[in-house]
Amino acid sequence: MANSAILCVDDESVVLRSLRDQISKYFGDQHTCEIAESVEEAWEVIDELKEDDVEILLIISDWLMPGTKGDEFLIELHQKFPEIVTVLLSGQADQSAVERIHQNMQLHAYISKPWNEEDLMGVIQAGLSTFQE
Repeated sequence: MANSAILCVDDESVVLRSLRDQISKYFGDQHTCEIAESVEEAWEVIDELKEDDVEILLIISDWLMPGTKGDEFLIELHQKFPEIVTVLLSGQADQSAVERIHQNMQLHAYISKPWNEEDLMGVIQAGLSTFQE
Protein backbone atom coordinates (compact mmCIF):
# COMPACT_ATOMS: atom_id res chain seq x y z
CA MET A 1 0.00 0.00 0.00
CA ALA A 2 1.23 3.47 -0.90
CA ASN A 3 1.79 5.82 2.02
CA SER A 4 -0.35 8.50 0.37
CA ALA A 5 -3.91 8.49 -0.91
CA ILE A 6 -6.49 10.27 -3.02
CA LEU A 7 -10.08 9.91 -1.77
CA CYS A 8 -13.15 10.17 -4.00
CA VAL A 9 -16.59 10.75 -2.45
CA ASP A 10 -19.75 10.33 -4.51
CA ASP A 11 -23.08 8.59 -3.96
CA GLU A 12 -23.06 7.11 -7.48
CA SER A 13 -21.02 3.90 -7.65
CA VAL A 14 -20.52 4.20 -11.42
CA VAL A 15 -18.90 7.61 -10.91
CA LEU A 16 -16.66 6.23 -8.15
CA ARG A 17 -15.54 3.30 -10.31
CA SER A 18 -14.74 5.68 -13.17
CA LEU A 19 -12.77 8.00 -10.93
CA ARG A 20 -10.90 5.12 -9.29
CA ASP A 21 -10.02 3.58 -12.66
CA GLN A 22 -8.83 6.88 -14.14
CA ILE A 23 -6.86 7.94 -11.07
CA SER A 24 -5.29 4.49 -10.68
CA LYS A 25 -4.24 4.55 -14.35
CA TYR A 26 -2.46 7.90 -13.92
CA PHE A 27 -1.30 7.82 -10.29
CA GLY A 28 -1.64 4.21 -9.11
CA ASP A 29 2.08 3.62 -8.77
CA GLN A 30 2.41 6.66 -6.51
CA HIS A 31 -0.86 6.97 -4.57
CA THR A 32 -3.67 4.71 -3.41
CA CYS A 33 -7.13 5.71 -4.62
CA GLU A 34 -9.85 5.19 -2.00
CA ILE A 35 -13.58 5.64 -2.53
CA ALA A 36 -16.57 6.42 -0.32
CA GLU A 37 -20.27 6.46 -1.25
CA SER A 38 -21.26 9.00 1.41
CA VAL A 39 -19.80 11.68 3.63
CA GLU A 40 -20.23 9.38 6.62
CA GLU A 41 -18.25 6.65 4.86
CA ALA A 42 -15.63 9.23 3.83
CA TRP A 43 -14.99 10.13 7.48
CA GLU A 44 -14.57 6.40 8.25
CA VAL A 45 -12.07 6.02 5.40
CA ILE A 46 -10.20 9.14 6.56
CA ASP A 47 -9.98 7.73 10.11
CA GLU A 48 -8.72 4.36 8.81
CA LEU A 49 -6.11 5.97 6.58
CA LYS A 50 -4.90 8.21 9.41
CA GLU A 51 -4.65 5.16 11.72
CA ASP A 52 -2.54 3.40 9.06
CA ASP A 53 -0.29 6.49 8.72
CA VAL A 54 -1.40 7.05 5.12
CA GLU A 55 -1.24 10.71 4.17
CA ILE A 56 -4.39 11.92 2.40
CA LEU A 57 -3.21 14.35 -0.23
CA LEU A 58 -6.36 15.13 -2.19
CA ILE A 59 -10.11 14.63 -1.87
CA ILE A 60 -12.56 14.83 -4.76
CA SER A 61 -16.15 15.21 -3.61
CA ASP A 62 -19.51 15.35 -5.31
CA TRP A 63 -21.83 18.13 -4.18
CA LEU A 64 -25.33 16.64 -4.29
CA MET A 65 -25.37 13.62 -1.98
CA PRO A 66 -27.91 12.30 0.53
CA GLY A 67 -27.40 13.70 3.99
CA THR A 68 -24.43 16.04 4.03
CA LYS A 69 -23.77 18.06 0.89
CA GLY A 70 -20.28 18.15 -0.59
CA ASP A 71 -19.70 21.81 0.25
CA GLU A 72 -20.50 21.22 3.93
CA PHE A 73 -18.18 18.19 3.96
CA LEU A 74 -15.29 20.04 2.31
CA ILE A 75 -15.62 23.02 4.65
CA GLU A 76 -15.58 20.73 7.72
CA LEU A 77 -12.69 18.77 6.22
CA HIS A 78 -10.71 21.98 5.69
CA GLN A 79 -11.26 22.97 9.34
CA LYS A 80 -9.84 19.63 10.51
CA PHE A 81 -7.23 19.02 7.81
CA PRO A 82 -6.35 22.28 6.02
CA GLU A 83 -3.40 20.66 4.25
CA ILE A 84 -5.60 18.33 2.16
CA VAL A 85 -6.20 19.59 -1.39
CA THR A 86 -9.90 19.59 -2.31
CA VAL A 87 -11.77 19.34 -5.59
CA LEU A 88 -15.53 19.68 -5.99
CA LEU A 89 -16.87 17.52 -8.83
CA SER A 90 -20.54 17.99 -9.60
CA GLY A 91 -23.10 18.44 -12.28
CA GLN A 92 -25.52 20.13 -9.92
CA ALA A 93 -23.65 22.38 -7.50
CA ASP A 94 -25.29 25.74 -7.28
CA GLN A 95 -23.23 28.91 -7.44
CA SER A 96 -23.93 29.76 -3.79
CA ALA A 97 -22.42 26.42 -2.69
CA VAL A 98 -19.29 27.04 -4.74
CA GLU A 99 -19.03 30.59 -3.35
CA ARG A 100 -19.51 29.29 0.22
CA ILE A 101 -16.62 26.87 -0.27
CA HIS A 102 -14.37 29.59 -1.70
CA GLN A 103 -15.18 31.87 1.25
CA ASN A 104 -14.56 29.20 3.90
CA MET A 105 -11.58 27.36 2.50
CA GLN A 106 -9.08 27.04 -0.31
CA LEU A 107 -10.93 24.97 -2.90
CA HIS A 108 -8.35 23.81 -5.43
CA ALA A 109 -10.83 23.35 -8.27
CA TYR A 110 -14.45 22.95 -9.27
CA ILE A 111 -15.09 20.54 -12.13
CA SER A 112 -18.46 19.94 -13.77
CA LYS A 113 -19.82 16.50 -14.58
CA PRO A 114 -19.39 14.94 -17.00
CA TRP A 115 -15.68 15.63 -16.74
CA ASN A 116 -12.90 15.35 -19.27
CA GLU A 117 -10.39 12.74 -18.08
CA GLU A 118 -7.31 14.69 -19.19
CA ASP A 119 -8.58 17.90 -17.56
CA LEU A 120 -9.33 16.09 -14.29
CA MET A 121 -5.92 14.41 -14.24
CA GLY A 122 -4.31 17.81 -14.87
CA VAL A 123 -6.22 19.30 -11.93
CA ILE A 124 -5.18 16.39 -9.71
CA GLN A 125 -1.53 16.66 -10.81
CA ALA A 126 -1.55 20.41 -10.09
CA GLY A 127 -3.06 19.75 -6.66
CA LEU A 128 -0.51 17.07 -5.87
CA SER A 129 2.35 19.32 -6.96
CA THR A 130 1.75 21.47 -3.87
CA PHE A 131 3.21 18.57 -1.84
CA GLN A 132 6.36 18.42 -3.98
CA GLU A 133 7.39 22.02 -3.42
